Amino acid sequence: MFTDEYYMKMALQEAQTALEKDEVPIGCVIVSNNRVIAKSHNLTETLNDVTAHAEMQAITSAANYLGGKYLQNCTMYVTLEPCVMCCGALNWSQISKVVIGARDEQRGFINKHLTLHPKTEIVLDVLEAQCSQIVKDFFQNKR
Repeated sequence: MFTDEYYMKMALQEAQTALEKDEVPIGCVIVSNNRVIAKSHNLTETLNDVTAHAEMQAITSAANYLGGKYLQNCTMYVTLEPCVMCCGALNWSQISKVVIGARDEQRGFINKHLTLHPKTEIVLDVLEAQCSQIVKDFFQNKR
């Protein structure tokens, strides 16, 4: 059986890909029935698109794979807590579970008192140290 840590490591690999493209290193994986159906990372700089967050890219890819807009019975693994925009998209997608690596105290949806779909389960702090460190290192190197 695959664990949350197993899939979060895959999301971290996506974050590493973003880092190599000089994107904010956030990675995302969506799983259905123990099968990865979407992988993505931030592409806001590459696409010159503020909406090209890892989560948005993954939601679109997963919906295309499934042939429908709802992601019921799917789990998203994301290295950093989704922002307000991504929270809204996740809410509309009716995703079943979101596993978050590191919290984003400034831009994350939780401190904004927003919620996902009422049936969505949230799991926090999976591989938190690795997920937060890659982002911290990225911004320290930018300064």
